[in-house]
Amino acid sequence: GAIQDIADYVGDSLGLSQQAAQTDADIIVFAGVHFMAETAKIINPTKKVVLPDLNAGCSLADSCPPESFKAFKEKHPDHIVITYINCSAEIKALSDIVCTSSNALKIVNSVPKDTPIIFAPDKNLGRYIMKETGRDMLLWDGSCVVHEAFSMDKLIELHKKHPDYKIIAHPESEEHILNTATYIGSTSGMINYVKANQNDKFIVATEAGILHKMQLEMPNTELIPAPAVEDNTCACSECHFMKMNTMEKLYNCLLHETPAIEVPEPLRSRALLPIERMLELSK
Repeated sequence: GAIQDIADYVGDSLGLSQQAAQTDADIIVFAGVHFMAETAKIINPTKKVVLPDLNAGCSLADSCPPESFKAFKEKHPDHIVITYINCSAEIKALSDIVCTSSNALKIVNSVPKDTPIIFAPDKNLGRYIMKETGRDMLLWDGSCVVHEAFSMDKLIELHKKHPDYKIIAHPESEEHILNTATYIGSTSGMINYVKANQNDKFIVATEAGILHKMQLEMPNTELIPAPAVEDNTCACSECHFMKMNTMEKLYNCLLHETPAIEVPEPLRSRALLPIERMLELSK
């Protein structure tokens, strides 16, 4: 929350990509996870991109090793490859188009219906897209541990205690969680939905850090994080990689302009093409 409060921009992966493409700053400090800082560097090869902690990775990105995915892709040469932005530069370089949860439906619908699609790495987002679009896609078996940590039993119990609260969920969540939701959408989509329905109360099934921005923008709206299987201090689902970003690390990152993200050519150029296609389709 403290980092969000001092940031020049806070947003979901589409918004962050667009901001990275538009900025005229010499240095981009990405207080987030590695794949997003890497994306900013792919878009801005001449700018310095720094990350407070290089170990701030992503379980979803880790679930899609480049060599394994390359072999998977080669088995299906007639398929177009759409990858969720939560992946490494190597995976982006193997892709035809990148998408985010904000624009995934639009990106998939832009592909001719007779063209088969590989969707990676998130199987939960992929299943949601298939359900919404009616498209049959070949899914990579990857997932985000944060969005698979929600407890259905605890959610039902919580909703029994608060029957007037609407459940909203991120499409990276498992299908049984999505089936309980009044609204399913990206980070920005959920924030906009809560804004449009400020008289309502919400149980929010996504990474708990997002509730900070929601509460700032809608201070009188009652929000409860969806409960996780694990019993922890917040009783919610937190990304420990995101929480590796601290104010002290951010200070040192700004002070020393390190650690810097590097993406070598020609990997960067190959990874840029599907990102540019996404940004063009998202205008």
